[in-house]
Amino acid sequence: MVLFRSAAPVAPPGALAARVLPPPYKAWGGRQRPTLCPPRRRSGNPARHRLLLAAFFPFLPSPPSGLAARGAAAAAAVRRGKMAWNGARPPRLLLPLLLALALPAAAERSPGPGPADNLLVFTVATKETDGFHRFMQTAKHFNYTVKVLGKGEEWKGGELANSIGGGQKVRLLKEGIQSYADQEDLIVMFVECYDVIFAGGPEELLKKFQETSHKVVFAADGLIWPDKRLADKYPVVRSGKRFLNSGGFIGYAPYINRIVQQWNLQDNDDDQLFYTKIYVDPLARERLNITLDHKCAIFQTLNGAVDEVHLNFEEGKVRARNSMYETLPITVLGNGPTKIYLNYLGNYIPNAWTRETGCSICDLDMLDLSTVTEYPRVKIGVFIEQPTPFLPKFLDRLLTLDYPKEALSVFIHNNEVYHEKHIKKFWEKAKNMIRNIKIVGPEENLSQAEARNMGMDLCRQDDACEYYFSIDADVVLTNPKTLKILIEQNRKIIAPLVTRHGKLWSNFWGALSPDGYYARSEDYIDIVQGNRVGVWNIPYMANIYLIKGQTLRSEMKEKNYFMRDKLDPDMALCRNAREMTLQREKDSPSSETFHMLRPPKGVFMYITNRHEFGRLISTANYNTSHYNNDLWQIFENPVDWKETYINPNYSKIFTDNIVEQPCPDVFWFPIFSDTACDELVEEMEHFGQWSGGKHQDSRISGGYENVPTDDIHMKQIGLDNEWLHFIREFIAPVTLKVFAGYYTKGFALLNFVVKYSPDRQRSLRPHHDSSTFTINIALNKVGEDFQGGGCKFLRYNCSIESPRKGWSFMHPGRLTHLHEGLPILNGTRYIAVSFIDP
Repeated sequence: MVLFRSAAPVAPPGALAARVLPPPYKAWGGRQRPTLCPPRRRSGNPARHRLLLAAFFPFLPSPPSGLAARGAAAAAAVRRGKMAWNGARPPRLLLPLLLALALPAAAERSPGPGPADNLLVFTVATKETDGFHRFMQTAKHFNYTVKVLGKGEEWKGGELANSIGGGQKVRLLKEGIQSYADQEDLIVMFVECYDVIFAGGPEELLKKFQETSHKVVFAADGLIWPDKRLADKYPVVRSGKRFLNSGGFIGYAPYINRIVQQWNLQDNDDDQLFYTKIYVDPLARERLNITLDHKCAIFQTLNGAVDEVHLNFEEGKVRARNSMYETLPITVLGNGPTKIYLNYLGNYIPNAWTRETGCSICDLDMLDLSTVTEYPRVKIGVFIEQPTPFLPKFLDRLLTLDYPKEALSVFIHNNEVYHEKHIKKFWEKAKNMIRNIKIVGPEENLSQAEARNMGMDLCRQDDACEYYFSIDADVVLTNPKTLKILIEQNRKIIAPLVTRHGKLWSNFWGALSPDGYYARSEDYIDIVQGNRVGVWNIPYMANIYLIKGQTLRSEMKEKNYFMRDKLDPDMALCRNAREMTLQREKDSPSSETFHMLRPPKGVFMYITNRHEFGRLISTANYNTSHYNNDLWQIFENPVDWKETYINPNYSKIFTDNIVEQPCPDVFWFPIFSDTACDELVEEMEHFGQWSGGKHQDSRISGGYENVPTDDIHMKQIGLDNEWLHFIREFIAPVTLKVFAGYYTKGFALLNFVVKYSPDRQRSLRPHHDSSTFTINIALNKVGEDFQGGGCKFLRYNCSIESPRKGWSFMHPGRLTHLHEGLPILNGTRYIAVSFIDP
């Protein structure tokens, strides 16, 4: 068969490639470009051309199956000399011509993007972790077909003493792909599952893969692992990431099979090193037609690239966008120390939370407690680790939880002697309501970590304990349904969002700094302020959380969860719960160069802000030197101070007009709660330095009191600043309502509590007050605590003889309202007085 005519002798097949570019071309350097000498006669049979290509160039794509046998026969004929060139010299530049002839055959063989059923995703999961379930959830959303390898196997892919591993994944893939090895049109994708989420669908994936024009595409990374000595062997990349990452790759099944069938190492050898050595071998790379996804069109690795990857909100969905290359990757791989950032992205991608629909996965797998006949048993762990304001109210709220008390048991660790009186009162109330209460006091001298380990372990060791509910004393739990809500959300670990009033301080962190401490995530403020509502995967929580008992007996079965290095107990808990085992590469210049040694326990922690749960109080600057220390919390914890000490009907002054006027320009309104009245009296009696009603008084300017009372000044007990703030916050608005047009400065030089008793001071003679207006608050009850007493305004001949506890008179001080204190008959009467705007 004559293909080409030439006057030159016939060249042997092995020498053909070497003579494709003749010497004149090699020596050309600016002179006239050599021209192609076409054969004088060319066969018009393209199939024959493909046969010839198969004979001389076996590394080229195979012809269609119908021509395979004929191609082999043609090759054998050439080798036996039965086919020869018709002439003495082969044509110049034969290789480009032959390659051009091969294009139709290659085009016939290369499928287009194809249907999604030509795609199969492989992954390895020896255990079904939270990361695995998230991966499968995103795969289900896009309708991927996933084949999971290694279920139930013991993980042998790495030991803690080593810094490499993962070979077990290659071995499992080698076994799993064999049955698909001859399916030339099947595209196979392998991805990790513990730290990968899908962001795009199969159709987009196949299209992007086909656009690479390669048979196998690996994920690319900006950091090299595990052998930096191989860096020089990598092809130079002008734009994009240079190094291979084995966390994700895609290719035709026969080609992937050829790669993994070369594996003959151990399960604990390194998978990435295995793939890397194949890729950096130029012959193997060309033979297997491998490339890297240099610009993250398919695979986005996060290690070293966190600053490049951002959320891209689209209508009804969310994508990860690489701002460096302006690509929208199909998969996102949280390799190395980027799991936390992957969790952040996973809170949105692909449709977990969108601007149009909000949280679309919050109701998945929820429990319904209304359908159960017996509520799950819950161990409540209460921790009082420092002096804490408003502790009695905290303890009382535990008894008002909307949950069957027979299903509750309580463990209390109190580290403060100051609070023992409060714990004793709680015990007396709770012992007949809750079946099991264990109290560990300060005499046990337990550290905070030891106490928290003890409380958690009580649930871990009790198979009947289905949930462990930990709550610190600085949590104000205002929603009695909190426990039910958390249980129904059905997460292994979940916390309700609580914040400090008026501040961004909360019980969770949305991100961590490189040293493991607080960093603000992009969405932190929106979550805290309720602009984004959902259930959020977070790296850190504290103060209050719920953990499943089964989780404590499986993934978290270790007993020392609150101890790690020198971390605070709450940080140790979160780090132990969330982290897979990581170890830095020896002598690595980058703290970001990490590698997975074994599948993570990786228990996800969630925060929910779907409901209002309560708030945090501040324990800073809490002084316990007084008798009732919470009276001083008006600055540090204003909401709790108001709830505790301001009359519950105070707001009705402005809404329901409940202000009374028993005498002309004498206004009467509720201001203090019974608690405020009682604690202020107790504080004064505890201080005990009553003035005795003497005219000589060193406490006032000039040292002489014209109309003395038996009293104690607020300054004497250190409450003066707090009292003036109370006047500005709660008295001034009432002043503006009843004395229209008058704006008080809210200032008073004299603020004091007066004590009337038959044996000390029975009454007070007529007088004017040195004030623009005066408030007079009754601190106890007539008829119960004393008989008699009251106030008479002489100019109007108007008396008020039955003052109400917690209610205040407000009247002008000078000129118009001469008044006197009516005699007390028995008991002790207390009033709080301020001369405002003197």
